[in-house]
Amino acid sequence: MGRGDLTNAEWDRLESFLPPGGARGGRWSDHRRVINGVLYRVRTGVQWRDLPERFGPWETVYKRHRRWSADGTWKMLLSRIQAAEDAAGRIDWDVSVDSTAVRAHQNAAGARKADSRGSSKGERPGDESGRSGAAETGRPAGGGVQIGECLGRSRGGFTTKIHLAAEGRCRPLAFVLTPGHYGDGPQLEAVLEQISVPRNGVGRPRTRPDHVLADKAYTSRRNRRYLRRRGIRHTIPERLDQQKHRQNRGSRGGRPTGFDSECYKKRNTVERAINRLKGFRAVATRYEKRAYIYLGTVTLAALAIWLRT
Repeated sequence: MGRGDLTNAEWDRLESFLPPGGARGGRWSDHRRVINGVLYRVRTGVQWRDLPERFGPWETVYKRHRRWSADGTWKMLLSRIQAAEDAAGRIDWDVSVDSTAVRAHQNAAGARKADSRGSSKGERPGDESGRSGAAETGRPAGGGVQIGECLGRSRGGFTTKIHLAAEGRCRPLAFVLTPGHYGDGPQLEAVLEQISVPRNGVGRPRTRPDHVLADKAYTSRRNRRYLRRRGIRHTIPERLDQQKHRQNRGSRGGRPTGFDSECYKKRNTVERAINRLKGFRAVATRYEKRAYIYLGTVTLAALAIWLRT
């Protein structure tokens, strides 16, 4: 077993959830070896062609990662591990929300765009031999529910932004990708709507945190109305300009928002969760052209954090 590979205990937790066979009656290459190869690449950020030979053909490792990013296998594995942790009472449902900008490598640009018929430019409809992930597997261009390919220009350059919700033990619960120049506040609803931890047994998945903590970027009236409508307690500081505007309106300005400074100290959990994610070099720098593949990379990094925490 190499550094960073799945331990026997981690493999035992994952093995029963993995697909039993390949497409058209074929057989998958050894799941454990391939997953270790993907983990090696996510941890080190090397090019796929430079994977060590002990992981097998690099094409097999890359195609497995691309396929499982597209069909939701990585997300399913993360949900199963979260469900097991929740059933054991090991999830702290005081959730913190924040975002982090990720610099995109120059190789992340240039993804082929789909035309009105749903195929990539320069390829015949139904042709699955091209390099584009959308053309190869019939997946939508971009990150599915994400915004296009989630690449934008900001003061940091060519960037993607990860909007993250972390539970009280510094583990990622849910995340959403946007272009790097997108603001934090408008994405609060999207991030919280991604929280869905299945129950082990009868019952709908848990989607509502006990408490939400966020910084001043999330202090809009729309966000506070959304949280009140869902019955979620929250601690979000109010910006000075909002306080002055309310005071200038007198009685029409309404009551000041409540704020618990002691509870707000717990918001650092999301910062620590971001640090853990960015310990994976392929997360800290985006190399993938397709947003759904990069989302799969982030999901696998989060899965590794849940397995090893």
